[in-house]
Amino acid sequence: MAKGYWIARVDVTDPGGYQAYVKANAEAFRKFGARFIVRGGRLEAPEGTPRARNVVIEFADYATAVACYHSPEYQAAKALREAASLADLIIIEGYDGVQP
Repeated sequence: MAKGYWIARVDVTDPGGYQAYVKANAEAFRKFGARFIVRGGRLEAPEGTPRARNVVIEFADYATAVACYHSPEYQAAKALREAASLADLIIIEGYDGVQP
């Protein structure tokens, strides 16, 4: 079964408020078995318009990734994020088919 992923691109507008979000989201991420694949770090953007912070979070499957987003725990954390940043977030199913 293919894993599920959150891919987020974030510009933090209030660092202190964003830290409150980071603390709050930990509860939802623990509950749904989230694992950070990318959490900030260096980036190069040869195409398109990047945001300052990029995050990729892995879940056991797509349904779990969606359930985490809609959970009361994450929705409470999300309210903190929205007040402290501008973000784009997608939830996407991974690929586990044949590779070249």
